[in-house]
Amino acid sequence: MNNRYSLNIVLANQEADQTRLGVKLGKKCIKLGVSVANIAVYLGVSRRTVYNWFIGAYDPKPELTDDIKDLIKTLK
Repeated sequence: MNNRYSLNIVLANQEADQTRLGVKLGKKCIKLGVSVANIAVYLGVSRRTVYNWFIGAYDPKPELTDDIKDLIKTLK
């Protein structure tokens, strides 16, 4: 586990519905150690919003869907 993320976030992401776009983004970011702050700045949202996506509490707004899909593809 990358130490950028708390165990609570990692576990919540693992238990969340893996078909949700925000959860997929979270899984990729956790695996690669990409910071929530960088994702938030890139997408123009708050860090709290990104965390909520990661754990499946909320879904991203539809206007961000394409940007998030592209981001997931480009993260390596």
